[in-house]
Amino acid sequence: MTDQIDHEDDFDLATQHICGKQHENSVTNDIDCRVFFAAQVNASASGRPLPSHRVSVRDLRLSRLNTELAAHGLALRGAFAVRGDDAVPQIRDGVPAATLALVGNVGSSMWPQFATSPEYRDGAPGPLDRWSRRIGDAVATHCGASALYPFGGPPHHPFLRWAARAEPTHPSPLGLSIHPVFGLWHAYRFALAFDRLPDDLDAAPEHASPCLDCIAQPCLDACPVGAFTGTDYLVSRCAAHLRATPDGDCMRLGCAARHACPVGAPFRYNPDHAAFHMRAFVAVRKVE
Repeated sequence: MTDQIDHEDDFDLATQHICGKQHENSVTNDIDCRVFFAAQVNASASGRPLPSHRVSVRDLRLSRLNTELAAHGLALRGAFAVRGDDAVPQIRDGVPAATLALVGNVGSSMWPQFATSPEYRDGAPGPLDRWSRRIGDAVATHCGASALYPFGGPPHHPFLRWAARAEPTHPSPLGLSIHPVFGLWHAYRFALAFDRLPDDLDAAPEHASPCLDCIAQPCLDACPVGAFTGTDYLVSRCAAHLRATPDGDCMRLGCAARHACPVGAPFRYNPDHAAFHMRAFVAVRKVE
C-alpha cells in the first residue's frame, strides 16, 4: 500500500506500518518571502548560487506561508504552539521552538510540480525526499524557520504525533492516518519550526475519526491477498503480490484497500502519482 510515511524515498507520511516499521514517524514573520523565495528554489534546482538576501522577520503570518507553499502544490496542514513534551528540536543552540507548522500535500496537489522537477528526472535515488528537502530548506531559510523532515533519520521525528496536534487526524484500520476531509489521501513532506508564535495561530479543529461510524469497513476486505487484518499489516504478503503482478491494478492505480475507503474520494491520487509510490515500495522491499 505504500506511501504516507517516511522512507529514504517516496512514502507519504501517515502509515507507520508501511515498511514494517512501528516507530511513530517513520510525515516568519511577516512572511514576505514572495520576492526571494522563488529565486532561491529556482537557483537551488539549477545549481546557481543562492541569493544572499534574508527576509526580515517580524510577525509570523501562517496565511502568507500557505500562499507561498501553494506554488509548489503544497499546503500548510496545520500548526501548534510547542510544548515541552512535543520533542521538537531547538531551532539553534539555546533557542527553543515556539511554533511548529506541518507542510504536505492533499491528494495529488504536488504531483505536477514534482513530476517536472530535476529530482524526478535525474534518475538518482530518493527523488521525492530530495525535492521535499530543496523546497523545505528554501522556505525555512527565507522565512526564518528551521526545517525538519520525516526521512533521513536517525533521529526520527515524531511526525504522526505532531500531525495529531496540528489537525484532526486519527489512526485507520489500515494503519494510515485518516483525515475527515482528505481521507487517506494526504502526506507530510516537512515541518517548519519557528522561534515565536504567529499572529493567526488557531487551535486545531476537533473531529472524531470517520472510521468510528464506518460499520462495513470495506478497506479490510478489499486487499486481493488479505494483507490487512485490522490490527496488522502483512507487509511481505503485500510486497510479494505486487512483485508477482507488476501490471496489476494495485501497481498501476495504488492500494486497493486504500481505494475502498469512501472518505476523501475526490482526493485520491492520480494514477501516475499512485504508481510512483507503489514502485518505490517494491524497490525498497527488494533490498531489505
